[in-house]
Amino acid sequence: MNALLRAEAVRKSYVRNRSHPPGGQRVDVLKDVDLTVRAGEISALVGPSGAGKTTLLHILGLLTVPDSGRVFVEGTDMTGLGDRALADVRRRRIGFVFQAYNLLPQHSAHRNVLLPHAGPRARGEERARRLLERVGLDGRARHLPGELSGGEQQRVALARALINDPPLVLADEPTGNLDEAAERLLLDLFRELADEGRAVVLVTHNPVVSGAADTVHRLDSGAPAPEGSAA
Repeated sequence: MNALLRAEAVRKSYVRNRSHPPGGQRVDVLKDVDLTVRAGEISALVGPSGAGKTTLLHILGLLTVPDSGRVFVEGTDMTGLGDRALADVRRRRIGFVFQAYNLLPQHSAHRNVLLPHAGPRARGEERARRLLERVGLDGRARHLPGELSGGEQQRVALARALINDPPLVLADEPTGNLDEAAERLLLDLFRELADEGRAVVLVTHNPVVSGAADTVHRLDSGAPAPEGSAA
């Protein structure tokens, strides 16, 4: 399988308590992380709270710039690209799904799916309709997020992530707020996406979710954990 996403020697740190001690305290969040995500696979990022999973996901998704190291999307080095170029890669090549759904409450499900579309409006309208049908929500297209269950909102969020047909789908604790039935439905949809040749990356604490992945990457204190270590 082709490597759609690759990180090489990625490091990231933050400074906290800038006024005490003088200059603050540096916290190393990621330490020389190497990672490869392949087409046609679900990859899970696991580890204890504070291990750096979400920070790594944001770097892989080009939302955060690493202090050092490189990220490659479909073989292209993202290092040094400007904000506009990175935003274009995110919009066209990467779909994001977040635990909190991040739907706009004043817009219908259909409108929420359509909003990120890059291209002719008529084409986007039709694609949004088909995506809602795919995730089993064609009958809920006109409903506002507040009129939907948590599982339905997350499926709207997934449809929105797919509106530009990205080869990469990144999800941060996508099942964290869902019951068992909604979780299984969402995992089945992620498997369909991988079977279509996309690369899917899931941050999770849930062993059911990581158990559904083809590859599990474990982090511990910002560094790759040895094989066989606990999640």
